[in-house]
Amino acid sequence: MTMGSLYMQRGEIYLAGFPFGDAPGMKLRPVLLLAGPIGPSSEVVVAYISSVAPQVMLASDMPIDPQSPAHLGSGFKVASVLRLHKVATIHASSVQRRLGALDVREMKGVDSKLRLVLSL
Repeated sequence: MTMGSLYMQRGEIYLAGFPFGDAPGMKLRPVLLLAGPIGPSSEVVVAYISSVAPQVMLASDMPIDPQSPAHLGSGFKVASVLRLHKVATIHASSVQRRLGALDVREMKGVDSKLRLVLSL
């Protein structure tokens, strides 16, 4: 990885290899860093972000509108959806580059949705 994994911060958005849910392999896509790096092997916990909005938004989905003041720092050029029910632990070496970050207020929304998804 070109950037040091020690500098990765929760709430940052990266381009990273994300595992397919129904087949082996990884696909390069935007992810939100939820936790990491963890442990000696520098694993990070990430959530999937898609530029394709689902037909039905779930309670675990969070729209990201790059025109919204809250999302100006996200690094996105098109509207996207953070899908907090699609979470993976990946090796930090799968992370390619930083795209942006969500602000503190948006991360509070992420935390709320994660509590819902994980029944915490």
